[in-house]
Amino acid sequence: MSKVTFHIAMSLDGYVAGPDQSMQEPLGREGERLHDWFVELAAFYASDGTEVNESTPVVEAWTENLGAYIMGRNMFGPPTGGDWDESWTGWWGEDPPYHMPVFVLTHHPREPLKMKGGTTFHFVTDGIESALAQAREAAGDRDILVAGGASTINQFLAAGHIDEFELSVVPIFLGGGARLLDNLGGDLPGVEQVRVVEAPGVTHLLYRVAAKSGD
Repeated sequence: MSKVTFHIAMSLDGYVAGPDQSMQEPLGREGERLHDWFVELAAFYASDGTEVNESTPVVEAWTENLGAYIMGRNMFGPPTGGDWDESWTGWWGEDPPYHMPVFVLTHHPREPLKMKGGTTFHFVTDGIESALAQAREAAGDRDILVAGGASTINQFLAAGHIDEFELSVVPIFLGGGARLLDNLGGDLPGVEQVRVVEAPGVTHLLYRVAAKSGD
């Protein structure tokens, strides 16, 4: 059965991006430090990293059985809000790393954007339920990954749509920025810890979300 999941790197004080996000620093001040452990890996799509360590099977598992992505407008960018600049096609160049349908939550309509490598960005203006329904249709029996950012993940958690998630906790403090697991409300299910993987510069915590009583 397909799952709705997320995985994200997080600081010790709960931030997944630093303060003052901008075109120059899309993850905010010091936010790139959240991924220092990641960019050295041979499994990282966008670098010449050669490292193979305990993080490698964790990262490789993230795309197994995956059929669609969902992300927020700010993750697709640019972080200026407002209507679309049609020349903007994301942070990732002509061949984004997704290679499957990506559903972008936004308040501003835009035609689907087909990129090299099989990635097509679909822009969803009628909320997370619609984005999830479209992603389920596209993914079939494969999984759906809510790619971020923090606000989008928090919405899916609060709505009870997440089945499993992984926090890659990095031993740094950011002191501000985009905070995960914030303002989730009170009607939340429990979680079950599935595994812990200690790796250089990061600890990976995998959790399964328990069904609410009566579900």
